[in-house]
Amino acid sequence: QAKECNGVKAPIDTSKPNPNEVEFDNLYLDMNGIIHPCTHPEDKPAPKNEDEMMVAIFEYIDRIFNIVRPRRLLYMAIDGVAPRAKMNQQRSRRFRASKEGMEAAEEKQKIRQEILAKGGILPPEEVKERFDSNCITPGTEFMDNLAKCLRYYIADRLNSDPGWKNLTVILSDASAPGEGEHKIMDYIRRQRAQPNHDPNTHHCLCGADADLIMLGLATHEPNFTIIREEFKPNKPKPCALCNQMGHEVKDCQGLPREKQGKHDQFADSLPFAEQEFIFIRLCVLREYLERELTMASLPFTFDFERSVDDWVFMCFFVGNDFLPHLPSLEIREGAIDRLVNIYKNVVHKTGGYLTESGFVNLQRVQMIMLAVGEVEDSIFKKRKDDDDNFKRRQKEKRKRMKRDQPSFIPGGQFSPQALGNRSSPQAISNPRQAAFEMRMHDRQNSTTSSSPNTSLTSDGSPSLAGGIKRKAEDSDSEPEPEDNIRLWETGWKQRYYKNKFDVDASDEKFRRKVVQSYVEGLCWVLRYYYQGCASWNWYYPFHYAPFASDFEGIADMPSDFEKGSKPFKPLEQLMGVFPAASGNFLPPTWRKLMTDPESSIIDFYPEDFAIDLNGKKYAWQGVALLPFVDERRLRAALEEVYPDLTPEESRRNSLGGDVLFVGKHHPLCDFIVEQYKTKNTEVVDMPPELCHGIQGKLTLNENAVLPDQTVESPVPMLRDLAQNSAVSISFKDPQFDEDFVFKATVLPGAKKPAPVLKPGDWEKTNNDGRPWRPQLGFNRDRKPVHLDQSAFRTLGHTMPRERGMPGMYANAVPLGTYGSPYTRPLLSGQQQIPKLLSNLRPQESWRGPTPLFQQTPQRTAGAAPLLAWNRMLQSQNQYQPSQYQGLGGPMSYPQRPEDRMDRGRQV
Repeated sequence: QAKECNGVKAPIDTSKPNPNEVEFDNLYLDMNGIIHPCTHPEDKPAPKNEDEMMVAIFEYIDRIFNIVRPRRLLYMAIDGVAPRAKMNQQRSRRFRASKEGMEAAEEKQKIRQEILAKGGILPPEEVKERFDSNCITPGTEFMDNLAKCLRYYIADRLNSDPGWKNLTVILSDASAPGEGEHKIMDYIRRQRAQPNHDPNTHHCLCGADADLIMLGLATHEPNFTIIREEFKPNKPKPCALCNQMGHEVKDCQGLPREKQGKHDQFADSLPFAEQEFIFIRLCVLREYLERELTMASLPFTFDFERSVDDWVFMCFFVGNDFLPHLPSLEIREGAIDRLVNIYKNVVHKTGGYLTESGFVNLQRVQMIMLAVGEVEDSIFKKRKDDDDNFKRRQKEKRKRMKRDQPSFIPGGQFSPQALGNRSSPQAISNPRQAAFEMRMHDRQNSTTSSSPNTSLTSDGSPSLAGGIKRKAEDSDSEPEPEDNIRLWETGWKQRYYKNKFDVDASDEKFRRKVVQSYVEGLCWVLRYYYQGCASWNWYYPFHYAPFASDFEGIADMPSDFEKGSKPFKPLEQLMGVFPAASGNFLPPTWRKLMTDPESSIIDFYPEDFAIDLNGKKYAWQGVALLPFVDERRLRAALEEVYPDLTPEESRRNSLGGDVLFVGKHHPLCDFIVEQYKTKNTEVVDMPPELCHGIQGKLTLNENAVLPDQTVESPVPMLRDLAQNSAVSISFKDPQFDEDFVFKATVLPGAKKPAPVLKPGDWEKTNNDGRPWRPQLGFNRDRKPVHLDQSAFRTLGHTMPRERGMPGMYANAVPLGTYGSPYTRPLLSGQQQIPKLLSNLRPQESWRGPTPLFQQTPQRTAGAAPLLAWNRMLQSQNQYQPSQYQGLGGPMSYPQRPEDRMDRGRQV
């Protein structure tokens, strides 16, 4: 975190050693996990326009960079056009998002009218266009603008941030086909296969998807760490109608807003805590797996790396992005443990491992699946028993809570306050009037509840459950979805195939077709994880999975895929995954194909569709029953409207590639600049000795960032880079033959990380009886620091407490835009100046002006820093600075003093 000195945030010098006591070589960013929370956050106010979204993305990347501090490579990967197998899931998600968004808006408007009709108080409705998150899809103008903004951001950091000085940056934007995480894995696989690759490279991958853990294990790299946001459930959200905390839209009553703070100074701020991150160390997970999977007395040599690959493969049965999970395997029911136990029992009979470098041995998989099929019936019965027991416990819990509920809770000034509330206790004003209002309110409630159906408590007073009939009290609070399958009853397979597939279970030919498609899917997914995309066109053509007991005779099923398949173009993918409601992101004539009743593909875009809960409780867990897109029909319809594309739309519809950036201090910089000077149009090999062993092909880039050429800012509030010294060039990963197999093994020369888990024989070998000390963090020898009670008392007396933040020692300043901590209070009479990037200072090489925290605060700002602010005010959607904005920002990197000795005086 940035430290504060005299009310100003001191930027972090990321060139210094990593405070986590570990040095990372490569940082990979799965950018879609950053874009979504920055554009439509759940726990803070949404950005007002696209420019604010871009700045929020920049700040997020800076935050991750400050934590990880990579020394060799930063790889940013945005989702490009996905394989057809993934597009089905994308289509389902986007149709759901559109449907749920419209339903939520209608429900919100309905409740708003009801509250106003009853005399409730609500703030005026904002005339604000709803942000459609579906625009975060390749081919849209938003993604094209994001790529431009990231190119600007990278150039700015390479010019100004000491931590980026010798860094190689690769940007794979949405024009490069492939999912972000799989583009990253493809890069790692291809670099591992090079002779110059360092086998002890320390990788760090940022992303929240669980499949990143599987992908990290699949690399077999000994030093692989994942950084992700720490998940904190039940975060408070403001009501979308009244903007108050503590209730949802459906429970809003339109009550007057209570004063926040003594002078209502916290009226517009939400309770916000800085997002925290956690590291997942895959080397520790590998230690756990080694203990779990190690087997003795095998008829073949035990190979831990192969057993890890089998474990990854078995996890696919529980669920992945490309196949529905098997009905008998639920992850919350311990399905992975069940599979591992069956695997360890059956592997003695299989004669070997299930997989090898991404290729599946179907004969051995069949033995595992049939073993699962033998216990399917008992799994379904146990699931029903567990579900019934859970409902019974919940019903008893509701009865207890209703019985123990207090009969009266005072409101207004006398309402109970949560412990640790940031506002100080307020003096009671006009207590008689407040007491009178509470008595009248209580009397009205008593009159309302004293009806013939009112139930009385033991002392004769009306209970809070008045008016509720006994039948409703005894029944479950929520209606249960109807379950026609009844997997726990005899005949479950017959009912399943009849309801889900509309065929008879005795139709052996159809069942085998479903199983074959699923087996193909398992082979495709494993190949995708270990070798890359085997086919861009393959997809699973059903909404539901077969049973494990149906996997008979799969050993002879073909598992090859057509070669030479090509991905969709970006606008073609938009037509395949967008609902008609998101058609505004498409050209007009293309959009018409979604809505015109005479369109040949109108059936691809239903206005409404069914969601099969499939035994689940919530709609988001169900299966969206959407028609599958016929690729041939789609392409035939698009042939007629392709001529209508403008040059700009045709550019967005083309597939692109990766771009490599370096700063002027990087050894590769002169080599790249020389290519532009000689106008070499040939593809050249990248010299690995100049770039930490990284290899690839380089070609000149049309829209390159070049030294001594101004880099224009795509964000109005940020100034152009007038004195740029960074350079960019097109980059392509090393190429291999189509039949080349990347070996899933630990590379020669790789050093195994020191073990972290407690040794199994610790008590036997530990002669002096020392207790086992668990390792916290990356360094086993790290000494924990403790404060005694006197130190805490001293902190309590010396730390300022009037900052309005929870916690006695909170060192964050009042909230700014998006609740950012990178702000400071304004001086009296000082103009509000937006938080800008580091380019608001003169663009010089590694020497700059005096750091902000060493400057004397000025009451008036000069003309130069306000240039970007003036430009921004003239834009259509102006940036609204919050009440607390400072001259510095998270991206204002002060320059290191010329004298290295002065660094000791910096905060």
